[in-house]
Amino acid sequence: MLFAQGVDSVETMKAMVFEGTGPRLILREVPVPTPGSDQVLVRIETCGVCRTDLHVIDGDLPDPVLPLVPGHEIVGRVEACGRDVDWLQAGQRVGIPWLGHTCRVCRYCRSDMENLCDAPRFTGYKVNGGFAEYCVADARYVFSLDETADPVSLAPLLCAGLIGFRSFRLAGAAGRLGLFGFGAAAHILCQIARHEGSEVYAFTREGDLGAQAFARELGAVWAGDSGQSPPDELDAAIIFAPVGALVPRALKTLRKGGRLVCGGIHMTDIPAFPYADLWHERSVTSVANLTRRDGGLFFPLAAAASVRTHTTAYPLERANEALSDLREGRLKGAAVLQIWPGHRRRSMAQ
Repeated sequence: MLFAQGVDSVETMKAMVFEGTGPRLILREVPVPTPGSDQVLVRIETCGVCRTDLHVIDGDLPDPVLPLVPGHEIVGRVEACGRDVDWLQAGQRVGIPWLGHTCRVCRYCRSDMENLCDAPRFTGYKVNGGFAEYCVADARYVFSLDETADPVSLAPLLCAGLIGFRSFRLAGAAGRLGLFGFGAAAHILCQIARHEGSEVYAFTREGDLGAQAFARELGAVWAGDSGQSPPDELDAAIIFAPVGALVPRALKTLRKGGRLVCGGIHMTDIPAFPYADLWHERSVTSVANLTRRDGGLFFPLAAAASVRTHTTAYPLERANEALSDLREGRLKGAAVLQIWPGHRRRSMAQ
């Protein structure tokens, strides 16, 4: 088990656990984990519900460590520090992202590409995540967060925001930017892109007038179905929906030399398409994970752009409902589990 051993049995917590036997999580009472020498114990305030959580639970991502507590958009307060952690302190607000650990010795880690590490550990996939009252995290891979901000609003920034930002950087200079799939990541990136001077063109599920209106509210100059042609050629486009069939469609929207970025960790197979749609130096690339440097650049930019996340909050016990709403496209913005102060428990800090 991933739950800490040797913990006083009195110190337990609630957690929504994935046991690998079905798409639903089970509410369990489990031991509060104990931080290792280079870890912090975090009392979780909120945890965003990300499409990657669905990919883990639905079996799209192989070999999760079971039993597993999902969740990797974690906002919380440091409860205790391991003996080697002297740069964080109890009570400090931190964020825990998808990238939870890297080897720091492989060719990628040594080349400022830790997102491609050969031996990474991912929060809520290879180590327990944030669908719980507490978690432990490698202290070197957490971010300091605004002490006064609303923790529900902060949670989506930890993955939807960071991955959207990394996708935006890979898209290059884009006066006209297309966003395919207008969910958690796109609604944050729309605000960042507008702040950076881009025109945003939003592509949604067929007939999703609500999402199209939402995109226009956030400043998109055009919004329509993913099968429609925008009124202008685009410099770049980013696909957030896990639908491979969008790749040929998105390529058709690009000008010569345009770039298409696939922003998801999982996508259905990409169908064949004519080489002519790729020709004229159009390109397709993918985004993998994130780096700590991304966080150092993104969080100040999000503050400067006055990014507002649109969220629907759920208590921890309703995590399955949040996942279902995300799976069925019923959300406007992002789903967030609100854990503290909804749950009251004796503080372990001394």
